[in-house]
Amino acid sequence: MQIGPYKLTNPVIAAPMAGVTDKPYRQVCRDNGAGLVVSEMVTSQANLRHTNKTKFRSDLTGEPEPVVVQIVGTNPDQLAEAARYNVNNGAQIIDINMGCPAKKVCRKAAGSALLADEPLVQKILSTVVTSVDVPVTVKIRTGTTPSSKNAITIGKIAQDAGVQAITIHGRTRECKFAGDVEYDTIAAVKAELDIPVTANGDIISPEQANRVLTYTKADAVMIGRAAQGQPWLFKQIADYLNHRSYSPAPNATQRYLIITNHIRAIHQFYGDDLGVRLARKHIKWYLAHWDTPISDKDRNAISTAENTNTQAALLDRFLCSSKAKDNTPLNKETKAA
Repeated sequence: MQIGPYKLTNPVIAAPMAGVTDKPYRQVCRDNGAGLVVSEMVTSQANLRHTNKTKFRSDLTGEPEPVVVQIVGTNPDQLAEAARYNVNNGAQIIDINMGCPAKKVCRKAAGSALLADEPLVQKILSTVVTSVDVPVTVKIRTGTTPSSKNAITIGKIAQDAGVQAITIHGRTRECKFAGDVEYDTIAAVKAELDIPVTANGDIISPEQANRVLTYTKADAVMIGRAAQGQPWLFKQIADYLNHRSYSPAPNATQRYLIITNHIRAIHQFYGDDLGVRLARKHIKWYLAHWDTPISDKDRNAISTAENTNTQAALLDRFLCSSKAKDNTPLNKETKAA
């Protein structure tokens, strides 16, 4: 798959997720096999660019190419200006969010709510495309409601506007993340378009990724929630698509290093107060995939830690004292492996 001048190393993309795909998580996804990563959605409102949240989301320093920034909003000129701003800040691909079903986004008529206004979609896409000299992509859903699906129409609008790739989450805005994914709709859109199409929605295993690509003829798959706590899923899917054989999950020592390096990166990026809070959800996800169950006492101690040093020490103690299924203990010697 290729987007503009950028050829992906593999067709497995890490989905943009608000509050999740920050700079430390994007690096973890790259390190574990994602062929492309996309930033958290960044507001198009200029007056919010200097808030702490937006500053963290806009930090692209040192990121390898291609750097993809997703922007969100409803005003074509404002989105175009935001696209230019982010390109000047280091973005090499601009992705436009027309797929988020969250109420706080949709009640502002942004995200997937935009799909109900096809003329506005056309205006936004054409305005943004002509405002920057980098590829523009878009992420959508199949429509706003099960009785109002217009993904094919939106796809054609996007292609005609000069958008260079489209990602489709196979549910409507109303469905959010419930119900079956409409792979039929994704296949129908792919059949009508010449630009690359990425399939998204409930792709949780290498076999599922292969089935979705085979059925929809899509060019890539996008993985979101399934990789939380197991980012090595990207490499497993990529290897399976390439060789039709499984690459094993990392052993206990390798997973220990992935987890602790990620949590340390969160702490360093955000600092003590914010870092300890934002690390909690990632720790929860990692421990859900750890071979040894964690006791309520240890879980509560980690989740209520008030500073990064304490949180890191408690997590380290649990991981090192537990054994994986292969009975390999984690100790000071294996840490350095």
